[in-house]
Amino acid sequence: MQIFDNLSIEIKHLIFPIVYIAIGFIVYKLLKKLVNNIINKTPMTRKHHQQRANTIRIIILNIIKYSIVVIVVLGILANFGVNVKSIVAGLGITTAIIGLAFQDLAKDLIAGISIITENQFEVGDTIEYDGFMGEVIFLGLKTTRIKDYKGAVKIIANHKLDSIINYSLNNYLAVVDIGISYDEDPDKVAKALEEIRQELNGKVPNATKDIEILGLNDFDKNNMKYRIVVETKPLNNYSAERFLRSEFKKRLDERNIKVTCQQIEVTHGK
Repeated sequence: MQIFDNLSIEIKHLIFPIVYIAIGFIVYKLLKKLVNNIINKTPMTRKHHQQRANTIRIIILNIIKYSIVVIVVLGILANFGVNVKSIVAGLGITTAIIGLAFQDLAKDLIAGISIITENQFEVGDTIEYDGFMGEVIFLGLKTTRIKDYKGAVKIIANHKLDSIINYSLNNYLAVVDIGISYDEDPDKVAKALEEIRQELNGKVPNATKDIEILGLNDFDKNNMKYRIVVETKPLNNYSAERFLRSEFKKRLDERNIKVTCQQIEVTHGK
């Protein structure tokens, strides 16, 4: 009987670890499939948000994987009669020591997760940090890299990115004031501006809406000022304004409507 009991124990020690590993593997596969399905069905999986979605997926799957590994290992050790409670207590102390030694790394990881999950900025966004403005070319869990228009790259630890300006979150408004001579008939000007607006709709680079003519906006010494606006994608307002000035000036000239500019009188003292 003693022989059979010893054999039974040996079989138990051999089979149970295999069962634990198999269960852990199956659970991980199921949870991985569930996480992928959930993330793939969310709006952030569009092309613009693909980087953030992939990073969140990796974070979640790594947490699940290592959690399952720890549970399986502890289960196998308990099967061999090891005091798991003392190991867990020891891990807690070790984790605390490691945490104190790597505080900045932990801060970077936590900050990186916050940046990604809260959608503070993404790869491709234009941000400003400590006077350095540029495009985000890399967003990791530890660092972020920003490249300015000259090509210089600034590498910043994530926990330092507590105060930034994101220029890419909202659309911009291109605003153009066109000066028209007082000799022109306001009704004729308004009609011409509306015709030009219709001609240019859909042609303004990076515009997100149609052009709006706000009408006569102001008077000054030399002209009547008509305001024209159009909403554009982030940071594309200046190119849209240049386009509008050029096209409206050209088309108003074709209609024999005089476009004026501010004049500066210079006098020489005696």
